Amino acid sequence: MAAELVAAREQSRFRIGSWILPAYTHLVIVWLFAPIVVMIVFAFNDTHGKLNLTWTGFTLKWFEHPFAIPTLTAALYTSLLSATLAMLISTTLGTMIALAVHRYHFRGRGILDSVLVMNIAASEVVIGSALLTLFIAFNIPLGFLTIILAQVMFSIPFVAITVRARLAGFDPALEEAAQDLGASPFQTFALVTFPIILPGVIAAALLALAICLDDYVITSFVAGNTDTFPLWVYGATRLGVPPQVNVIGTFIFLGGVLVSLLLAGARTLGNRKAEEDADG
Repeated sequence: MAAELVAAREQSRFRIGSWILPAYTHLVIVWLFAPIVVMIVFAFNDTHGKLNLTWTGFTLKWFEHPFAIPTLTAALYTSLLSATLAMLISTTLGTMIALAVHRYHFRGRGILDSVLVMNIAASEVVIGSALLTLFIAFNIPLGFLTIILAQVMFSIPFVAITVRARLAGFDPALEEAAQDLGASPFQTFALVTFPIILPGVIAAALLALAICLDDYVITSFVAGNTDTFPLWVYGATRLGVPPQVNVIGTFIFLGGVLVSLLLAGARTLGNRKAEEDADG
């Protein structure tokens, strides 16, 4: 009888534990997506004032002219261009750093690791003020160039660490086999190394793009008179954020979702092809 009671209690605890964690997970997901849902909903709000905070009706007119505000469109273009350029540069440099740290043992390797981690852990206010001091000391005019330089600087550590995580499971015997078969160092990298680490490089590039695109704190220090999308939105909050901001934010979110779906589909097709090749 006692054994049956103990078994019943354990089963009851197991049942409670089996729904607590899923329920908590769903609550966290709802909490994370709540602002995005509100943004999308108010992109359809038929507001007539400067403050798009009260639901007054459904409309599609904001989607018909999402770029009706020239300064907002210019700020969005600046953000997309600077983030794309910074992503390309930081992905290239960060991948090279990751390969160097993974392959070679050199003096200062520990210091380099510490610098990468400190760059991520440091306050954005500290990084922004340090970059501002640096640019002023070298008489570099604040603007589009300094925005790119700042974004490259703070996104390189994220790229390097992400690619290094992919390299952790890399088998160097594959490169050695390619070289034994007569492949040059460039051919070995292009045909063996890069395809293997490509998923990590893509993930690092997308992470860098997202970080550069939505950065406000560091960019506000080095932008000068140049407006990016986050800077424009923050400046507009004093007068009222127009619905076009929600529309553009919705487009950016849907673009991220589309990229994620495409990558997931490509990965599924790749795994299916690999299974077919193995079976064949």
